[in-house]
Amino acid sequence: MGRPLIVPRNYKSSLDLSQTEKAIKLVKDTFQQQLSAELNLRRVTAPLFVLKGTGINDDLNGTERKVSFPVKDMNDSIAEVVNSLAKWKRMALADYCIPHGNGIYTDMNAIRPDEELDNIHSLYVDQWDWERVIAEKDRNLDFLKYIVKKIYEVLKRTEYVVYEEYSSIKPFLPHEITFLHAEELLAAYPKLQPREREFEAAKKYGAIFVIGIGGMMPNGEKHDGRAPDYDDWTTPTIDGYKGLNGDIVLWNPILESAFEISSMGIRVDKEALLRQLEICDAQDRANMLFHKRLIKGELPLSIGGGIGQSRISMFYLRKAHIGEVQASIWPPELIAECNKNNIFLL
Repeated sequence: MGRPLIVPRNYKSSLDLSQTEKAIKLVKDTFQQQLSAELNLRRVTAPLFVLKGTGINDDLNGTERKVSFPVKDMNDSIAEVVNSLAKWKRMALADYCIPHGNGIYTDMNAIRPDEELDNIHSLYVDQWDWERVIAEKDRNLDFLKYIVKKIYEVLKRTEYVVYEEYSSIKPFLPHEITFLHAEELLAAYPKLQPREREFEAAKKYGAIFVIGIGGMMPNGEKHDGRAPDYDDWTTPTIDGYKGLNGDIVLWNPILESAFEISSMGIRVDKEALLRQLEICDAQDRANMLFHKRLIKGELPLSIGGGIGQSRISMFYLRKAHIGEVQASIWPPELIAECNKNNIFLL
């Protein structure tokens, strides 16, 4: 089994299974409509799988196995279930001729067989993947923060809509989100591990955006891994810091823990791509379809990210386990422990 199950003291969901299913729809409908309006995003249809070797799939931390299968009618070419749509979306912006200041969003579904199963991690991943065209002048920290603040407003509005429908679920998100660079967290909590630093900061502020994830910090470690070919984690910003990407992390009072709901950022331009490929010793990717199109200038500059659908449903509905808001498979011993503690999985 994966990580230990977190069991909130005296836990009992305020919504039964039927109410939960109805509430999930309310959360998802509200959030995606608000996100679309706030960021000028058009919904598009996205693939469940892509061909191996095109460079389109997301490598996450570079170690996770992908679910793959041979395609009979394509000479057994190997297709891979997507890990995310970070690179596919950017090509879609070009192919759909999306204008500056506008973008796309889609439902992304994935299977991650190497995930360590716990309260917030499942084999099944469902998120809204979004991408928006930006100008060269927008490739800076101020613009990144501007977009994060707009997303945070959507989070607060959705929380209020849920409260209006289910008065027992009280809003508690803070008025504003706090921005912290990964190196600031390291300086504030030098003896803690990255997840422990997020715990302390999220508990203190309620909602944080951790900037600059993927690059090496002064202690010779990364806050977390990032692939070299979508988020820009090397461009200098202010005060000697680097990185135009980050994670939205909320404080979850049910689990009493930090709760990441989104990974996002300004995407690499040609220079950042080549720089990060070299840092990661992955220059061979420059010959792949996505990378060649980017290097040739065929893809627009963009900002984008993913927002977990089950994660925010779990958060808004005050659930203790992600399996309470999505159907997946779990080890029998985990199911038994959940049932024993009033955590009923779908």
